[in-house]
Amino acid sequence: MRGGFASAARIALGSVRLANGTAALLAPDAAAKRLGVDPLANPAAVYVVRMFGIRTMLLGYELFTRDRQARARALRLAPVIHVTDAAAAALAGASGRLPRRAAVVATAISTVNAALALTAIRAGRRRTR
Repeated sequence: MRGGFASAARIALGSVRLANGTAALLAPDAAAKRLGVDPLANPAAVYVVRMFGIRTMLLGYELFTRDRQARARALRLAPVIHVTDAAAAALAGASGRLPRRAAVVATAISTVNAALALTAIRAGRRRTR
């Protein structure tokens, strides 16, 4: 069952990444607004949101690949990526560069993603012992 738990955490993380990345790539104005950014007043935000979207989609895809080594590498890097994302969101909120609500949501999402990644890694390690 532990292997199933590791797979479930990996699949959940990949699904969150694919959903958020696809939304950012295909609907960048809406994604920017969710972050409290007016895309009409800040047109560059659409560019940044789309870049974040494709990055997030590719990170999600890596967790679904059949290549076990690629999946393992993606999982090893995931905590660093998501802890960094959470810290960036928290700092942006604390400095007033991101509205408080948007910062809390972004920090929470990245923190959950980091927890999913760590869960998948730990459960996978237990399985291989």
